[in-house]
Amino acid sequence: MGAVTAEQEAVRLTAWVSGRVQGVGFRWWTRCRALELGLVGSAANLPDGRVEVVAEGPKDHCEQLVVALRSSSSPGSVDQVVEHWSPARGGLTGFAEK
Repeated sequence: MGAVTAEQEAVRLTAWVSGRVQGVGFRWWTRCRALELGLVGSAANLPDGRVEVVAEGPKDHCEQLVVALRSSSSPGSVDQVVEHWSPARGGLTGFAEK
């Protein structure tokens, strides 16, 4: 096997999505996109109305998820996505809606 490229390196994406994203199927939609991309993690409603998305997997797949979160095809309406990138920590299985 060759060296792992930067695109294939496992990372952790934490994204806070604001807008009209609770009660509109946004977490379910996010879970579907993440699973299609082979990512593990969760999408959780926060008390302040945002949704927190935590996803781990290849960096290019996580970047594709961020593009999807910002797209007009997501349910509700997204005003802003704030992203934080860190090394993958592991310990996640599947993709949960919280």
